[in-house]
Amino acid sequence: MTALRSGYRMIDTAEAYGNEEAVGNAIVKSGIPREELFLVTKVNFRSYENTRATVEASLAKLKTNYLDLVLLHWPFGNYYAAWRELEKLYQEGKIRAIGVSNFDPDRLIDLIEFNQIIPVVNQIETHLLCQRHIEHEWLEKYHVQHMAYAPLGQGRKNEMFENPDLVEIARVHGKTTAQIALRFLMQSGVVVIPKSVHEERIKENFAVFDFELAGEEMAQLVKMDTALPMIGNPENPAMVEAAMKW
Repeated sequence: MTALRSGYRMIDTAEAYGNEEAVGNAIVKSGIPREELFLVTKVNFRSYENTRATVEASLAKLKTNYLDLVLLHWPFGNYYAAWRELEKLYQEGKIRAIGVSNFDPDRLIDLIEFNQIIPVVNQIETHLLCQRHIEHEWLEKYHVQHMAYAPLGQGRKNEMFENPDLVEIARVHGKTTAQIALRFLMQSGVVVIPKSVHEERIKENFAVFDFELAGEEMAQLVKMDTALPMIGNPENPAMVEAAMKW
């Protein structure tokens, strides 16, 4: 509710998060017309064989008769079958756009080559310490929008926000380090979906449209990149093995 009152209109959720019903209730209570909202959810890889039923369940929990964007959450399991079911749901008008999450360029290209609809979005872990420059180039080549989850670093937040260059740039602009981090991604052509449960930070994360980073500031922040994803690395066998137990 705080996010909606603060002006947010895109809501990102997922089957795996277990919060679709709560989000649906909050939307109803907000009184905001459905057409003003952009609802995103994701089908978990454990549900790929039952994609249609999963989407129908999400529609019911979110209390809506259409979804603006549905993503396949991970490139595991039978994601080809799941994608083709999403294509059908898109053609039926129950979904207005379809995309993927955590797909590396090789898997994304393969999916595009052998299916009808190109994903409109690839939602991947992206932040100052993992900027995804190579992935971004491939996404641009195939006209897929780069969307960042964990744009504030999550477990690496302290390491990120203590960077001297970031701190100085924030001081110059009279902004917080989090606002600078978000603005950097936005100016890099990345859609950001920051997460917070604190009212003041929810409002802070939204106040990033009244300033712009200079070219030299952007160049300084590019140097922070380690190119190492902390969460979303489907090429890491240990991570994939752990994911199989989710």
